[in-house]
Amino acid sequence: MRHLMIALVSVVLSAAPVFAQTTPAKKAPTAPAAPKSPGAGQVLVVETMKGTIEIETYPNEAPKTVEHVLALVKRNFYNGQRVLRLVNGQLVQFGDPQTRDMTKQAWWGRGFDAGSGKAIGVAEFSKKRLHKPGSVSMAHAGDAREADSQMFISLAAQPKWDGQYTVFGQVISGMDVVRKLAVTDRIVRVTIRPDSAATN
Repeated sequence: MRHLMIALVSVVLSAAPVFAQTTPAKKAPTAPAAPKSPGAGQVLVVETMKGTIEIETYPNEAPKTVEHVLALVKRNFYNGQRVLRLVNGQLVQFGDPQTRDMTKQAWWGRGFDAGSGKAIGVAEFSKKRLHKPGSVSMAHAGDAREADSQMFISLAAQPKWDGQYTVFGQVISGMDVVRKLAVTDRIVRVTIRPDSAATN
């Protein structure tokens, strides 16, 4: 009888599930924030479906433009929009709230609803901030003072645009992401990097 009890205990123990000892997963190291250039202001963090882009702003050269864009970012204006225009080797453009609606694609980038409804009201051209790879400028339909919310990122140097479009920022991280973007790709959200207090 004693041998039978020992045999039964052995069977029960051998049938018990084995739990592997686990240790808490380590968090992946966070990439250090891209450094700002001297004189740069706050940094925009543009999260897209293909990765994240960081854009430093230039409040010294384009104060009204930077103020206007930051105000739009703070009210989540760009969240959920899509890339509306791509010219290969030249630019990628976004900033039209109509792009949240695929049925309005024929109107993307134009019409009364293609911006926030409030123009910046001034053209802020600077010989210091020119169109080069990664420069970020305000789009407009012919008058730089009428620029509102639409912006474009230059994919190459474009000196012909200098003095026509206000350059208010520069990509400092994620240019590889910019080059992957296509029309209809979603802008998940645009925020302000917490550690990028403006230094004017």
